[in-house]
Amino acid sequence: MRLAATLGWPAGQKLLKRINSRVLVRFSTPRWSMATADSGSVSGSSSGFRTPGPGSTQANLGISAPPPPHLYHPLRPRRLHTNIAPGAAQQKKPSLEKNGRAAAAPQSPIRPDRTTLARWSAVLHAMVPMASYAYSTSSSDVSTPRSASPSSAGSARSGSSRTSISNRMSISSARRMSAMNPLSTVDVAAIEEGIRVASLDQLRGYSQNNYAAEVRQMRTTEYVPMSQAAGYQVLREPVWNKGLSFAPEDRVAKNLTGLIPHVMESPQTQCERAMKMIRTRSTPIDKYLYLSSLKDQNVDLFFRLLMDNVRELMPLVYTPTIGDVCLQYSSLYTRPEALYISIKQRRSMKTILSNWPYPKPEICVVTDGSRILGLGDLGINGVGIPIGKLSLYTAAAGIDPSKTLPIVLDTGTNNEENLKDPLYLGLRSKRPSFEAEQAFMDEFMQAVKEVYPDMVVQFEDFQSEKAFDYLDRYRTTKYNAAFNDDIQGTGAVVLAGYINAVKLSGVPIEEQRLVFMGAGSAGVGVAKQVMEYYTRRGMSEQEAKDKFFLVDSRGLITMDRGDKLAAHKVYFARRDNNGHQFQTLEQVIEYVKPSALIGLTATFGVFTESIVRGLKASVESSGRGRRPILFPLSNPLTKAECTFEQAVNWTDGTVVFASGSPFSPYTVKSGDQAITYLPNQGNNVYVFPGIGLGAILAKVSQVTDDMIYTSAEALSNCLNAEEIHKGLIYPRIERVQRASLVVAREVMKTARRNGVSKLPEAQWNEWEEWGDVSLDQYILKRTYKPFQN
Repeated sequence: MRLAATLGWPAGQKLLKRINSRVLVRFSTPRWSMATADSGSVSGSSSGFRTPGPGSTQANLGISAPPPPHLYHPLRPRRLHTNIAPGAAQQKKPSLEKNGRAAAAPQSPIRPDRTTLARWSAVLHAMVPMASYAYSTSSSDVSTPRSASPSSAGSARSGSSRTSISNRMSISSARRMSAMNPLSTVDVAAIEEGIRVASLDQLRGYSQNNYAAEVRQMRTTEYVPMSQAAGYQVLREPVWNKGLSFAPEDRVAKNLTGLIPHVMESPQTQCERAMKMIRTRSTPIDKYLYLSSLKDQNVDLFFRLLMDNVRELMPLVYTPTIGDVCLQYSSLYTRPEALYISIKQRRSMKTILSNWPYPKPEICVVTDGSRILGLGDLGINGVGIPIGKLSLYTAAAGIDPSKTLPIVLDTGTNNEENLKDPLYLGLRSKRPSFEAEQAFMDEFMQAVKEVYPDMVVQFEDFQSEKAFDYLDRYRTTKYNAAFNDDIQGTGAVVLAGYINAVKLSGVPIEEQRLVFMGAGSAGVGVAKQVMEYYTRRGMSEQEAKDKFFLVDSRGLITMDRGDKLAAHKVYFARRDNNGHQFQTLEQVIEYVKPSALIGLTATFGVFTESIVRGLKASVESSGRGRRPILFPLSNPLTKAECTFEQAVNWTDGTVVFASGSPFSPYTVKSGDQAITYLPNQGNNVYVFPGIGLGAILAKVSQVTDDMIYTSAEALSNCLNAEEIHKGLIYPRIERVQRASLVVAREVMKTARRNGVSKLPEAQWNEWEEWGDVSLDQYILKRTYKPFQN
């Protein structure tokens, strides 16, 4: 339809001039706008499309032509940004009377008759062809009177059949709508009433069910379209898309009719189809790629699938599959899933953080890729870790996925394979000095504090020395509340397993002696966390520390070994070795005669048969019926110190076992009998989601050591009677949501005791009065539930 022909009646011209003088519609590429009519200026098009001539009706109205809406253009923007035109803000706003109703406007409102409504709606859509608005309004319903009818809408001149938006809604709602709607300064109420009768029910950003009197406000994350293409955009936005679970009224309201099959399916049916597709994939990488694609299309379906099938899918979403994904990330890359911040962009840090599309994230996971799992320096390819980790925050603790933020800091890489890879996505340079990286990190943390002051920060997979330094440097109240999962989370989950393992081993706490193979950030962090378990039971710090023997690639760590020790290793360096050095793990086992052996080396097979049998012999020599504790905790499976099958065979089934990666049950046949041994996985997913959720809900100013220790004790108490009977030391992974709830509750209570919670004291007093049940209900009410939120 030609716009000049459409504007052939005086009322339409008057309407367009009023709208034109108040609204500036701005597209980024190609550029086109509605300039102020009085100025006579016409904004040009940078895309090469022809603009109207000086004598055309469009040019007289100050409208620059966009690309024809029926033609495809690859740069046509998907969304519309609206701003009030200069000068509009100085116009006097209508006053409000004391009774809450809007005072009459000084001008007579435009009162269209029904015969021109369709033409006017075409004018509005021609001027705003891709318009769509996402209003941040409450989900409460607002009612509207039933007086409007087709006949009353047609008799617009009578004035008695139309009620203004201020009369139909509360004052606060009217103000919100006025501030958000670029057409709010025009008397849209009359147009809206008629368009509703004409079956165009989405002009102002809400939907009306069957044209009844009830107006349903759309929640913050819902997308309410104003053009024919907007329904398709709903399906393309993973946060809004619900697949075939859209209700019939939602399909009408969001212009989805015909864009998806007519059948309405339950989430369960969609999950069954997705699981069938996953199981047809032959390799873990292929299954991961399918799940990643599903997440990019339908967030609710992805997390419903993950929550319902956590045992089968968690190894695909995180370890061990995520290790292989990170190794190939630059080759597998299809679309962005995180914030990528280069050291060369340090001056734009706040802008980059503000570019995240979802408002007010509550937790972020950040890495620089310098030590990804046991795979070394992967640079920007390590971004798969924050992405996978945050998926587990949602699946295990119910943190809203739109409130999570994965970040990778790209400062280069020392990995020669990455530097030579033509597809590598990161900076092709060596990492700068420690001081330069620390200065960059300072700027990052300061920017985070300014842009997202309440967001919890979790550090992940930083090289050991940086990990300890950053944790000590940024856990103060000057910065956001922060913790390191490699140091603190791993320590908490191992401590929880160790507490229960000691009960099964038969070796009293006073007689326990622990050897740690691996003295990086995780090894030292675990040792400190377990040591606190002893000090809290009455031992002095020195007495507790004497029980720990740390081994690295050079052997037992001693003060007189002859090499310069890293700062984080000094604390546990032995001084009682009388000048003797023990260069191999076998020698250390023979010297220490430990009751527990914990591996964090990222070296496959380092626990050999002779070492494990030596551990068993040292335990059995101290008393009959005692069992050795063996924790090969390295990830992924290709880096595990030994397998579950090896541990069972080399200890004749007496081992108390926990691993970092998942192993299958192992069955040993002896004649007509078969014994099935169940492995334990000391996965950090048991604690870090609960720590994060508790920190968010308690609004903590910092994450204290006491909160970390509390998470370990809470997890150790999560076993039910069946799990205790089967000899497990961790809850079954299917119960990880329950474990996260308990951990979050205890972390919140500890935050209050430590004085770092910003929640009002009255709220805490109420919870104390009603007990843990009321606090659990508070937590559950604020968790994300797919297809329900």
